[in-house]
Amino acid sequence: MNTTSLIQLIKESGTVVRNETYSPLVADIDTAAMKEIYRDLVVVRRIDAEATALQRQGELGLWAPLLGQEAAQVGSARALDSEDFVFASYREHGVAYCRGVDPTRMLRFWRGSTLSGWDPYEYRMTTPAIIVGSQGLHATGYAIGMQLEGADGAAITYFGDGATSQGDISEALGFAASFHAPVVFFCQNNQWAISEPVTVQTKSTIAARGEGFGIPSVRVDGNDVLAVLAVTRAALARAREGSGPTLIEAVTYRMGPHT
Repeated sequence: MNTTSLIQLIKESGTVVRNETYSPLVADIDTAAMKEIYRDLVVVRRIDAEATALQRQGELGLWAPLLGQEAAQVGSARALDSEDFVFASYREHGVAYCRGVDPTRMLRFWRGSTLSGWDPYEYRMTTPAIIVGSQGLHATGYAIGMQLEGADGAAITYFGDGATSQGDISEALGFAASFHAPVVFFCQNNQWAISEPVTVQTKSTIAARGEGFGIPSVRVDGNDVLAVLAVTRAALARAREGSGPTLIEAVTYRMGPHT
């Protein structure tokens, strides 16, 4: 796979880009489906804006904004099946919404009024992982367990560009590659870790790091919801059929503070 070029199906101007590999994977997305996707994008941004305001008012102890990353989260979440399991960081509110989590349950976690927030098995999605990068190991272990049991579905784990500098992500990539784990590593490269730009995190693309572990990797325009949907569908299909892990680098931009 090409780890330098960016997969796009819709240009910034709105022009459709034909891609022989990925366009057929979203051929089922008609006008009605696009309206539903757009609705998700709008609702997710509204949830984020309200929660950010609540945190500033002292009603929430913490909130990690997703402003600017809506398409990466909604596009990838809509590729998931009911048997897939999500291992999230602390910023995947959009993924949680698409998995059916009530927004009030998300807020309880950040208010400190619950021990969990929601039942991970009910929504097939873990509650936020605060330790940066730890969810990569959890996803890989769970995926290997699914593999050993012959279970359907795949695991997907979300993390930011900063997390790729953590040992946990490197260990997860190494184990996933060695054991052919049915897991998708989804990096939302929003250009900044908590205090450093991505140019300090790596001198190559993040996708190229996956290739170093022997994991097929792809870069996608994280603001192109259809391209994200197509790329994630391909990666999940590959995992479910037993072909092993994939690393997706969704290049996007965080438009707000880290937390």
